[in-house]
Amino acid sequence: MNKLTFSQLMAILLLCLSPVVISCGSDEDEQPDVVPTESVKMTDCSVAEGAEVDAALLRSISLTYSVPVAINKAVETKLNGERVIPERGSSTKNISIPVSLENGKDYTLTIPEGAITAMSDSKQSAPALTLHFKTKEGAQKGNIAEKLSNPKATKEAQNVYKFLRDHYGKNMLSGVQSSMSNTLDYVNAVAASTGKHPALAGFDFLYLPFSPTPAGWSWVQDYTDISAAKEQWENNGIVSYMWHWNVPNSEADFNNCLNGATDNMGFYCPGANSSGTTNFDIREALKEGTWENRCIMRDIDEVAITLKLLQDANIPILFRPLHEAAGNYTKYNKNGGAWFWWGRYGASYCKQLYQLLYKTFTDTYHLNNIIWVWTIDAAEGYEHEALEWYPGDEYVDIVGVDVYTDNIATPWKSQFDFMNSITGGKKLTTVSECGNMPDPTAQFTGNANYLWFMVWPTTNDKGVDISGYPKNTANYWKQIVGNKYILNREDMPSLK
Repeated sequence: MNKLTFSQLMAILLLCLSPVVISCGSDEDEQPDVVPTESVKMTDCSVAEGAEVDAALLRSISLTYSVPVAINKAVETKLNGERVIPERGSSTKNISIPVSLENGKDYTLTIPEGAITAMSDSKQSAPALTLHFKTKEGAQKGNIAEKLSNPKATKEAQNVYKFLRDHYGKNMLSGVQSSMSNTLDYVNAVAASTGKHPALAGFDFLYLPFSPTPAGWSWVQDYTDISAAKEQWENNGIVSYMWHWNVPNSEADFNNCLNGATDNMGFYCPGANSSGTTNFDIREALKEGTWENRCIMRDIDEVAITLKLLQDANIPILFRPLHEAAGNYTKYNKNGGAWFWWGRYGASYCKQLYQLLYKTFTDTYHLNNIIWVWTIDAAEGYEHEALEWYPGDEYVDIVGVDVYTDNIATPWKSQFDFMNSITGGKKLTTVSECGNMPDPTAQFTGNANYLWFMVWPTTNDKGVDISGYPKNTANYWKQIVGNKYILNREDMPSLK
């Protein structure tokens, strides 16, 4: 074997230490680091082609793409020819398109090529998209349940329900809540100012724990006195009851209540920014053998006495228990709370209590004069959460939404559609509580055909104040009771 010379060894060593250069071809052959056009594809859409959707529930359309994307607002996205602005969605691959839809309408969403681009290269865009869908029809009179949930309902209750069903979509009944819970003070105040009595008179079992009236407490009502309800019914008006359900704060308070003391009672949850709060636990109240259960069953027994007196007098009632159970969604419900104790621990327990009321009054006490009304506060953006609180068609005859707003000139249509989406349009829909009265003409011309409104009472140092809300002036009251859509007590037939 030949030996390498020193110079040959040095040459080999230098060669090994030199950097290796690999040719990748000319500049013209280099490929840019871009996302190919065909990879910018839509992989999912929250609305399928040709779908039928609920206008009240669909607030946005969500689209997901195969790669992170950007929004090119210079290229207009349109819904039925009107521009809509896409927004960043839940991730870099997702966009959201806010929409405001109407019932019973066909829609076409058009996203041109260039509107959605690859985040890594704005020159690469998703293909154009055209999406067709339609919205469901709104509440149709033919969909409304023909009979009450209780097959043993009294003749008078059936007559009232048939009357309400026949006038649904044609008229709105005027209504006011009593300020003293068991009188016609507000009804009579409206009549004194306008010459017309509201068709609905609202009463409240608010003072139940304090009844019968202790000495010196003239403001507390005796619920065995049904003279106010009888007067309303005998004059062809309709009677409504609700229940601000006062309960003790502790077992000791409950025992004091049994002994005639009435301190430490309330219905608001702690943190509801109101007086009269209570730590009463609905979960314990639904368990037999607890003091909380004895408390609610005792109260239910007391209310049943009044309802039985009304039934014996052939007076049907609209009964609206456990109102506004979820409270203000945005403020309380996300944290597991609500305004009232019956909603504090969520929908499941509240529904159980509503169903307990229904079954106890109907099956145990055989109270067949009740038309059952369920109320929610319709908070936009929380439709699916609200649906969880609905007790079920077999326990509800009429649904209502409580609306407090200064906006009376435009229809309260989103709330109306919201309620109909919850029930599938099978239940009559009302404004079960309001401050300022809705303009009936605006509601009906805007397809928000509420069956009635119920004004919440206000008082001043002179007593009942029918102008307690800024829009409810004496002149507006006269316009309301004289509106062609409105039925007052004087317009009502006998439903006996």
